[in-house]
Amino acid sequence: RCRCRCLPQAAPAALIPEYGSTWEIGVLYGPHGAPDFFQPEAIEAFFAADWEVHYNSNRLGVRLIGPKPTWARENGGEAGLHPSNIHDCEYAIGSINFTGDSPVILTRDGPSLGGFVCPVTIARAELWKVGQVKPGDRIRFVRIDYPQAVALEAAQDRRIADLAPAVPAATEPAPVPATGSETIVAALPAEGSRPSVSYRQAGDGYLLLEYGDNVLDLALRMRIHLLMEALNANPVAGVLELSPGVRSLQIRYDSRVILQGALIAKLLKIEEGLADVATLKVPTRVVYLPMAFEDSATLGAVQRYQETVRASAPWLPNNVDFIQRINGLDSRDEVSRIVFEASYLIMGLGDVYLGAPCAVPIDPRHRLLTSKYNPARTFTAEGTVGIGGVYMCIYGMDSPGGYQLVGRTLPIWNKFLKNPAFQDGKPWLLRFFDQVRFYPVTEAELDVLREDFREGRATVRIEEEMFDFAAHQRFVAEQADSIAAFQARQKTAFDAEVALWKNEDVAAEPPAAQPEAETVLREGERLVSADMCGNIWKIPVQVGQSVSAGDTLVVVEAMKMELSVIAPASGTVSAIRCVPGKPVNAGDPLVVITEDATCVVTG
Repeated sequence: RCRCRCLPQAAPAALIPEYGSTWEIGVLYGPHGAPDFFQPEAIEAFFAADWEVHYNSNRLGVRLIGPKPTWARENGGEAGLHPSNIHDCEYAIGSINFTGDSPVILTRDGPSLGGFVCPVTIARAELWKVGQVKPGDRIRFVRIDYPQAVALEAAQDRRIADLAPAVPAATEPAPVPATGSETIVAALPAEGSRPSVSYRQAGDGYLLLEYGDNVLDLALRMRIHLLMEALNANPVAGVLELSPGVRSLQIRYDSRVILQGALIAKLLKIEEGLADVATLKVPTRVVYLPMAFEDSATLGAVQRYQETVRASAPWLPNNVDFIQRINGLDSRDEVSRIVFEASYLIMGLGDVYLGAPCAVPIDPRHRLLTSKYNPARTFTAEGTVGIGGVYMCIYGMDSPGGYQLVGRTLPIWNKFLKNPAFQDGKPWLLRFFDQVRFYPVTEAELDVLREDFREGRATVRIEEEMFDFAAHQRFVAEQADSIAAFQARQKTAFDAEVALWKNEDVAAEPPAAQPEAETVLREGERLVSADMCGNIWKIPVQVGQSVSAGDTLVVVEAMKMELSVIAPASGTVSAIRCVPGKPVNAGDPLVVITEDATCVVTG
């Protein structure tokens, strides 16, 4: 028989790792740290903690349980009510992202852009560990510096090429001295018409460039556009991707081709040559989309959050009521009027997933200000429209999310390209600097439009024009008084909401479950226990109800999925040992069944 090595071979036993339940994972500090976003002691506590892996973890993200951080800011300003909120920027794969007070490791299928801070980023050579952790495991994050991360990746490349069985001790992460690099690795001060620029470290494969002060300013997004054009016209070897946010540009690069310092040197030189944005004009398309305001899918996602994640929050039970209150509006109708009058300029794409827009109303009087969920939702229906900070997002797929939800529109992602509105072979509908304008339809009308649009039987109205930045600046100056009045009323309501928050418990995690007394079974009774960690989502049975083998007793939410726990035999429900909205661990008692006499095994 042929024993040629070109045929598949069994891996040597020395190459097959054994995984425990505790992990050390090497991370680089940044892009967002202390003292600008976190208190210094919060960063110290982050590295000192043993973080527990939450049951709601999968390829989108790994949620962690641990100490609540202390923040450097009272709130996020225009970006949102919570101090974790920032103007939307691109996320690096492997970022530890604080959605409110709850950290989540952003993994391969995770969100690409969003509005929460990320204090550390996992080194690329350490990312494989995240794919092996399971609910209940403990993680200790170890700070390493950029040269260490590059060396780790080089060693990993060699091990893969050689199939070396052991990891040399010298390549393991080691703590960095206090003199190690901080989150900002280079900076340019403001000069003339050029805003300041901060070059923030985001792991060993990304740089996050931030422009100007931490405010919403369309001039900063125009500057980013000029930088992207310059980089596209004269590509830098090793640069793989350019991803703009509201006031930022994230650059993904290959450190095997170009190192961080060399890349920064090239970027500094390019920055010096960029033009003024004062007279800039950019192509824009006006895209008209139907929206069913507060449809059943939107309200259902909010209710699900209330039942499974957080029972009470300022934005519950109704997001539109919260938007009305925090903006000082007279009625709910004012919220819908503004949403349908606004023209939303797209600043970034991939806000969460699949080409979802991060868009801001061009008219400042249409900029409704909200907070983002804390912690984030585990489910949002595809096509849902939300507002977070002053930004609008359309969710491109069923996914987690944090924006306040107002309605639903058409699918903005079409992988089969059945509709001519999806141009140039791209499955995403919207582009940078598009303007989205909604018009109202009923939920029944939207259901038909969604199906027809998905299958290519209906299209959307799109008008092409130019966005004139100078003309926009003149408009803002002309409307200065009415804009100031709108913002003053908004600030008064916003400040009142912040004061209320200070008196409320905003803990991100539900209180730990108290130990259950041991379940004592009588003759003929059978205990049904949880197979895995999760959260009780539904209990479709009640005490005294007859059930058949295979009937659903409990629905557990875990890893962003609904998992049914079924009856192992026919009988009668004699006790229910769990409560909707409460977490359970593997082995915890759920339901007790008194089996039918014909099912009881004797002798």
